[in-house]
Amino acid sequence: MQKTQDYTKVMQEMAAAFPFDPKAFQDSFKTSAMLGEKVAKVALEAAEKSNEITAKWTKDTLGKVGALTTYKEEPADYSKAVSEFASAAAEMAAENLAAFAEVAKKAQMETVELMLAAGKNLSEDATAAVKKAQAEVTAAAKKAAAAAK
Repeated sequence: MQKTQDYTKVMQEMAAAFPFDPKAFQDSFKTSAMLGEKVAKVALEAAEKSNEITAKWTKDTLGKVGALTTYKEEPADYSKAVSEFASAAAEMAAENLAAFAEVAKKAQMETVELMLAAGKNLSEDATAAVKKAQAEVTAAAKKAAAAAK
């Protein structure tokens, strides 16, 4: 009767043949988590600032609408009030859109800086891991060659 082969030992030997550095993995995870934290902070700051701009814009607009709803003696005064409101609304829109653009620009610049720094860190980590793996593989090859003699 044929016996099935136990692959446990084969898998253990195969896993041992591939060098794995848990510290490098942990460092990579830490770097990634820190990047996520920093990017989230940038996004939250931008959202908070955008919310402040929106709230101010709404408050200012509602204040201007109040002037529209007041009673006027002359019909021409209603036309004038609407014209003034439209002019003020256009001015507020330009100011607030410029403020939104500044928030977006700042968030974009901070994100690009974070990504460049992260790319540099990841490149350095990868280079160090490759050098270490190369050294381990070279040492294992030399040991195997010496054992074969």
